[in-house]
Amino acid sequence: MAIVKSLACVDQVFVEESLELKGQYIKEHSADILVMGDDWAGKFDHWNDLCKVVYLPRTAEVSTTDIIQSIREEPGLTFPRP
Repeated sequence: MAIVKSLACVDQVFVEESLELKGQYIKEHSADILVMGDDWAGKFDHWNDLCKVVYLPRTAEVSTTDIIQSIREEPGLTFPRP
């Protein structure tokens, strides 16, 4: 989250705890853009009335789950639990 928040084009970053609450999060945080991986393409288009929905292409052979696991296993580093 710190890396994404450090981007000049990002005003706020928040944790999503439930896909079912996505609309509530968009409203609560006054989100302008919802960014999802393209494996979700079309599945969140119904939120276009609240914000712009953008689907970014995934990077082949890069697993966020594997990256998070590596960080969790690194001595001295902490990563929030889901």
